[in-house]
Amino acid sequence: MPEHPVQMVDHLFRHEAGKMIAILTRIFGLSHLELVEDVVQESFLKALQTWKYGQLPDNPSAWLMQVARRKAIDRLRKTSREIVGPGELPEQASDTNEFYHTDEIADSQLRMIFISIHPDLKEEDQLALVLKIVSGFSVQEIAKALLTTEPTIQKRLYRAKEFIRKEKIRFEIPAGIELRQRLDVVHTFLYLLFNEGYNSGKVDELIRRDLCGEAMRLCKALTEHRICSSPTGYALLSLMCFHAARFDSRLDEKNDIVLLQHQDRQQWSQDLINIGYHYLNRSADGNEISFYHIESAIAAEHCLAKRFSETNWQRLLQLYDLLLELKPSPTVRLNRAVVLAEMGEVQKAIDSVLSIEKLSSLLKDHYMYSAVLGDLYKRLSDQVRAQAYLEQAFGLTTSQAEKNLIQEKIRTIDPQKN
Repeated sequence: MPEHPVQMVDHLFRHEAGKMIAILTRIFGLSHLELVEDVVQESFLKALQTWKYGQLPDNPSAWLMQVARRKAIDRLRKTSREIVGPGELPEQASDTNEFYHTDEIADSQLRMIFISIHPDLKEEDQLALVLKIVSGFSVQEIAKALLTTEPTIQKRLYRAKEFIRKEKIRFEIPAGIELRQRLDVVHTFLYLLFNEGYNSGKVDELIRRDLCGEAMRLCKALTEHRICSSPTGYALLSLMCFHAARFDSRLDEKNDIVLLQHQDRQQWSQDLINIGYHYLNRSADGNEISFYHIESAIAAEHCLAKRFSETNWQRLLQLYDLLLELKPSPTVRLNRAVVLAEMGEVQKAIDSVLSIEKLSSLLKDHYMYSAVLGDLYKRLSDQVRAQAYLEQAFGLTTSQAEKNLIQEKIRTIDPQKN
């Protein structure tokens, strides 16, 4: 953990804010969600003001939780006639460390996920809300995860919070069949959480292992639950294992991105790959086939190839065709185009990307579409279009590692660019 107060506060905000919101919302109720978000923000501001002038606390995370909890109680006492005291809040232990017991946090987060996914909310609002209050995602991160714009996410969050306020939604943990009814959205949330960790939008942190680990831990907990265990959950967990197996090979010693074709496959974790195969086999029980099954099969196909040149691209194309039937999303179409290019069908790949619905909007807000088109035109030696798309991608990503990779591709087109 960083020693400088400013860096430490930034680090803790990334890693603890979401947990704090989840725990405090469990204590004070969903009706006080906005208050909880405010006091968590205020606790980090107070830390920034306090720690730079004095000694850091022995347990910064517990210090932040204690400050936020006290601020919430003070605010409620000022704005409500009800007396809020320790006796009425049994979860308010005097020893704040218990909030950070690993099992308790995992359980609290899992409960909070199910609670946040209220069936009376639209699914798009459910996902925006759960990403915000459980994982502490910024509006920008949520927009990236859901392939939409920041104003759209702000509207969804406002709509969800207004619904909670007007309908006076209580903090109630679903059980029995209600768990199964919310399970699909929970799987989607965990998928998005892992994806943000795998390809983070943070300036200086391309891979956030904490988010990936959290997603895998929660997914494993679901597979072990009597009601929530399902072939889909096993398929999702296997997918996460296959991707996590490649962490150590994705960045070099300078924190620059190493593309799949250049990765040292000896660095891939064979233990995680074997675990991925285990869960993929478990997912074959029954007749259920989800897009997680297909995505996991795609990831497994990459793991089967000892070298990039031995990748079975024809098999991958078949899997992407099947995936398109289950999930005809822009991301799937983009990845399928990359497979076409690897098979030598570069122009067909470009045509496929250009046919993506609402591509102009995606090109405006999400760097990956411009980056892929730039790379495809570069393969065709169309330097003008390649450079234009790559420069557009460079301006859209916030990740320094991604900027470095795009800049290097631009340099190969125009050596004068630096």
